[in-house]
Amino acid sequence: MIVEIKNLVKRYKDFIAVDNLSLSIKEGEIFGLLGPNGAGKTTTINTILGLSKKDSGIVTIFGKNMDKNEEEIKRNIGIVPQDIAVFNDLTAYENIAFFGRLYGLRGNLLKERVEEALEFTGLLDRKKDYPGKYSGGMQRRLNIACAIVHKPKLIIMDEPTVGIDPQSRNHILNSVKKLNENGSTVIYVSHYMEEIEELCTNITIMDHGKIIASGSKEDLKSLVALDEKLTLTLSNVNYTMVDQIKKISGVKECIPEDRNLTVISQKGSRNLSRIIDSINNSNSEIVGIDVEKPSIEGVFLTLTGRKLRD
Repeated sequence: MIVEIKNLVKRYKDFIAVDNLSLSIKEGEIFGLLGPNGAGKTTTINTILGLSKKDSGIVTIFGKNMDKNEEEIKRNIGIVPQDIAVFNDLTAYENIAFFGRLYGLRGNLLKERVEEALEFTGLLDRKKDYPGKYSGGMQRRLNIACAIVHKPKLIIMDEPTVGIDPQSRNHILNSVKKLNENGSTVIYVSHYMEEIEELCTNITIMDHGKIIASGSKEDLKSLVALDEKLTLTLSNVNYTMVDQIKKISGVKECIPEDRNLTVISQKGSRNLSRIIDSINNSNSEIVGIDVEKPSIEGVFLTLTGRKLRD
C-alpha cells in the first residue's frame, strides 16, 4: 500500500471533523474520496499531510511513518489544493519554476521539467502570461503544473474542477488519467460523483467525518442494486402480454402505462431475452428500451437519505 491510515481523528474543540477514519490506498491506482461539501474530505487530506495536527491515529505513506519522516515523504507528493495557490506577480513559467526549486530541481533539469509541465497542462504557448490573464480553468491547470513539476509518486487533487468551464474540466480529467498512466498514484477528492465514477478504481464515500462505504464502483453499486429495472416503449401494450411477462422467472413487477412497460426483476435474473420474446409473440414491436443502472449517487442516497449536493 502506498498510503495507510489507521484510526485518524481530528477535532476542533467539541466538533469531530474526522472520526476514527481508516483507509488503504494501493500504489498505481486513482483513489476517489467522495462526499458532500462539509463531509471532512479536505480536513482528512490536510491531516494526512500534517498541514493540520491530528488528535490521534497513524499515517503511513511510502511505507514510512508520516510523524517521523514528514520532510522526506513530502518531497515525493504533489498537492493540488482546493483554492488556487499561485503567485499573481509571477508568470506561469516563473510560478512552476518556483515550486520546482522548492522540490530541489536546479539548472537544465528544472527548465526541462517546467517546459514538460507547461506542455502537459496545455499552457506552453501562454507561459509568459501572468495568472491574472488566465481564465479560472487555466489557473486550475497552472495549479496542477506546479504540483507535478517534480514528477511525484503520489498526487493529491482536492476538488480540482470546482467553478471551471467544461473544456478545462475535460482537460483536467484527461490529465488525471495520463498522470496515472505515467506511473503516479492519484488521490482524487470531489463531491462530483460523475467525475469519481469516470476516473477512480476504488472509492471511499465520506459523510460527517466518517467513512460510510468503500470499495470498487461495482462493490458500491451492489450495495443498493437489489432489483433491475427495465423500461420498454412499445407499439402497443396489452394485458395478455403483461400476464405472460409476469410469469417469467425473476420478474417481480410488470407495470403498463400507455405504450410504456416497466419490468422490475430480481438482481441477476438474466431474463431480458425471454421478456423480448414474450413481447414479440404478442404482436408488438419494441420502439425503445432503457435499462436503469445503479449509480454511486444512488449508493449515497440509500446510505444517507440525501443527495450528494443537498
